[in-house]
Amino acid sequence: MATPPVTSSAETSKAAPKTNRIGLQVLDYRGGKTTLCAGCGHNAISERIIDAFYEMGIQPERLMKLSGIGCSSKSPAYFMSRAHSFNSVHGRMPSIATGALLANHTMQALGVSGDGDTGSIGMGQFVHMLRRNLPIIYIIEDNGVYGLTKGQFSATADIGSKLKTGVINDLPAIDLCAMAIQLGATFVGRSFSGDKKQLLAMLKAAIAHNGTVVLDVISPCVTFNDHEGSTKSYKYMQEHEEAIAEIGFVPYFQEIDVEYDPGTTIDVKMHDGSHLRLRKLHEGFAPTDRVASVSALMAAHANDEVLTGVFYVDTAKPTFTELLNLVDEPLATLPDARVRPGKAVLEEVMQRLM
Repeated sequence: MATPPVTSSAETSKAAPKTNRIGLQVLDYRGGKTTLCAGCGHNAISERIIDAFYEMGIQPERLMKLSGIGCSSKSPAYFMSRAHSFNSVHGRMPSIATGALLANHTMQALGVSGDGDTGSIGMGQFVHMLRRNLPIIYIIEDNGVYGLTKGQFSATADIGSKLKTGVINDLPAIDLCAMAIQLGATFVGRSFSGDKKQLLAMLKAAIAHNGTVVLDVISPCVTFNDHEGSTKSYKYMQEHEEAIAEIGFVPYFQEIDVEYDPGTTIDVKMHDGSHLRLRKLHEGFAPTDRVASVSALMAAHANDEVLTGVFYVDTAKPTFTELLNLVDEPLATLPDARVRPGKAVLEEVMQRLM
């Protein structure tokens, strides 16, 4: 009788695919093949989203992905193909997200937008999403131009920045992070698509947060806005990026370790028990102080710095769905008997109006 071959422990571990805490592989979080330009910053953001949801152990089927129109709004096709997805019309994604979350507030929402989709045609929708504190992770893939319509300046383009054609921008930029802080978002930060470590930590903290998360990610457009004179290029960001704090994140399912010296670190406990750790790099930085956060952004802008990091966190403000006192079950699953008033109720209302 032949002796079966002996398999070493090294061979066994090599054969077994790596899985996360809910038993899924990273392949379970991937999407379709990208059709964006090679080197586009949006692709790097999609990769970090895959990493963050895999490492946090989020079930893909519990996520709804939403987007509007533009290069950025194609991104949800490139990650988490098992999640629910809806591509809305230009600038209207926040209202679609609001309706979807009211129909099923047990789901997690991730919206991907662009600087044009958010800062121009969708500004009104963006503003009302902020003031409501809708529980959504809202990512702005910010390249300062309209990539689908030949690279015109968007509302986030800085004064003095130059197009490839030589045209100079003479209009002031909208700082979407400062606006988000002022109008009610409860987790606001900015990162750079080329800063993998920082962006990944911010995304994991965003997943743990319950409320409106706004992440403005500078994502260079290699076709129209990655040249000399652009303030949204890879070179400019590498030379002008100024981090406000070093970011560490400890998920609730991992042991809490102190990584920084006492007295230099701000520890923010997130809604799910995770910990966001911020080691100060800027004097006076206080991510729970709205006024100080906006002031820091304005000071950096005056110094031609692109400030990155988590600027503001508020874990106490109730979300829009909490303010509405919704029942525990998703509204979309309730029978007519619980959501439709009976004939007697309608007749009573009509009598009151007569």
